Parts: sequence; C-alpha cells; structure tokens
Amino acid sequence: MENYPWHLYVMAAIYVFAGSMHFIKPKVYMRIMPRYLPKHKLLVYVSGLAEVLLGIGLCFSATKNYSIYGIVALLTVFLLVHFYMLSSKKANAGFSKWALILRIPLQFVLIYWAYWYLSFS
Repeated sequence: MENYPWHLYVMAAIYVFAGSMHFIKPKVYMRIMPRYLPKHKLLVYVSGLAEVLLGIGLCFSATKNYSIYGIVALLTVFLLVHFYMLSSKKANAGFSKWALILRIPLQFVLIYWAYWYLSFS
C-alpha cells in the first residue's frame, strides 16, 4: 500500500464495501435496475465486482489513476439508475422523491471526490 492521504483509503473501503453488498444482497440492486437493461443479475454482479476491484486499485500507485477513471465512469453510468428510480413509484424502491433527487448532485460530488485524487502521485 502506498502513502496516500487517509481519506483515499476511506474512499477505497467505501467502494469495496459497496461492491461486496452486490453479492450479499443482490436482490436490492436488481430491484432498482432499469427495465430496459438486460440481464439484471449479471449486471449487478459485474458492477459489484468492478466496485471491489476499483476500490482495491485505489490503494496502489500502479493502478490508482486507472481506478479513479473507472470509478468516474462507473458513477456516470450509475446516473442511469438514479434517473430511472425517479421515473415511477415502482422504480423508487421506497425512497422518497426528495431523497432520490438529492442523490443526483451527490453522485457528482462523488465523481469530483474521485477525480480530485488524480493530483496525488
């Protein structure tokens, strides 16, 4: 492991945890998958694996920047899910409308947070 700021390791742990949850509770994620996407279960597992690998990749200088770009791409794709959840009562998975709306700017904060670490060598 490299000597990066502690908060980079916090971010890495968040992605490893979030990705692991795709395998522990896949039905939660399958419920919020947009209907127009195929093979929901496969997509849930692939996105979970990507989150775990990208989170681990943040911890090593050889893979940190690749992981950051991967996280930015993943979070951008996840915007589809956030907008889909706003589309109907059935798709919102029990979240209130205001919480779903707040998730969208939060997504951009997470993208910026990841992108910010490109400045650390």
